[in-house]
Amino acid sequence: MNVALLIAKRYFFSKKKRNIINIISVIAMIGVGVGSMALIVVLSVFNGLEDLIKSLYGKFDPEIKITAVEGKSFETDSVFLARIRNTPGVALLTEVIEDNALLRYNDRQMVVKVKGVSDNFFQQNQIDSAIVDGHYLLKRNGQQYALIGRGVQYQLSIRPENPFSPLQFLYPKAGTKTIINPENAFRQLGIQAGGVFAIERQYDDQYVFVPIAFAQELLGYENRRTALEVKTENQKNIDKVKAALQKTLGQDFQVLNSEEQHVSLLRAVKVEKLFVFVTFTFVLLIASINIFFSLSMLVLDKQKDIAILASLGADSNTIRRIFLTEGAIIAFTGAFVGLALGGTICWVQQTFGLVSMGMSTSVVEAYPVLMRPSDFLLTGAAIILITLIVSIRPASRAASLSVRDHI
Repeated sequence: MNVALLIAKRYFFSKKKRNIINIISVIAMIGVGVGSMALIVVLSVFNGLEDLIKSLYGKFDPEIKITAVEGKSFETDSVFLARIRNTPGVALLTEVIEDNALLRYNDRQMVVKVKGVSDNFFQQNQIDSAIVDGHYLLKRNGQQYALIGRGVQYQLSIRPENPFSPLQFLYPKAGTKTIINPENAFRQLGIQAGGVFAIERQYDDQYVFVPIAFAQELLGYENRRTALEVKTENQKNIDKVKAALQKTLGQDFQVLNSEEQHVSLLRAVKVEKLFVFVTFTFVLLIASINIFFSLSMLVLDKQKDIAILASLGADSNTIRRIFLTEGAIIAFTGAFVGLALGGTICWVQQTFGLVSMGMSTSVVEAYPVLMRPSDFLLTGAAIILITLIVSIRPASRAASLSVRDHI
């Protein structure tokens, strides 16, 4: 029989009239419960935002991206590309030419990012599911088309598949000296807009997809590429394929997985989540101070009981465990209820999306929420540590009481 647990439960579930000790204990439980609930909800929202970012960029970004360590482009040939295609685990290789260019449409113009891609680009990702107007194919019936972002469409008032108003791209000619007519210093090439995509504002406001042959002619890159995008045979083996490609290509190239392509943004989300966890842990600590006061007053109230237990043979460790267990019962009861409520709130938001983002331009209607077992475990561990910290002093004081003075 666990004597410490039995006596601690007796103190906790006592049916005597409620006094200040009971009130403080209830306040402590409510504080721990509310803090635990809030921590789980906020951490789950951060998880949801992180998952949303990955899913949005997953429509645009490849599983693996190869770029040069120095410079914005690199030479390619059939042998070089074959080495990459023959790497175990590589299912698809897409060539990319990307650079800034001036886009004109009727009497409007803006600087955009032109991304020329090879024909298999749309097998790499799910950008076809982000089409909001027109068609996603860049080649149809022997004619080339451009795929523009929704922000670009709004700024230039572009009508997709309008044969009377093609898009006009201008790019500086290399090595051109100052001349009388500035337009002669630019390559100029036209193409018809075939479709509009909407992924995320960062992309929608500046990107235009074109066939790689069009980009080669406009930008003058010839056999140079700014990036190579790789799709793997099995997403579970991305890290192995990445390592194999890095070994094959050497130190002159950097091979990035999907997270490494947006490492700064994802790191910022994780750092914010860490700060939120630390902040709410301090809130839990403040709420748990009531446990300290409750136990301290309980020790004063139960001095005679402690003296009787000691005279009956209970050692100091047993008495200390009684009050440590009492503190744990108060904290864990509040924490269990708080974690259950937090999980319920997150489940309701995941299922029904009751709390909306409140913005008409949001990519999702409701706040994204994703529960992870690790958050529940970390919250539980924090509560255990906090409970131990606030309970040690009153428990040690109870264990050191003199039997002679209180019998």
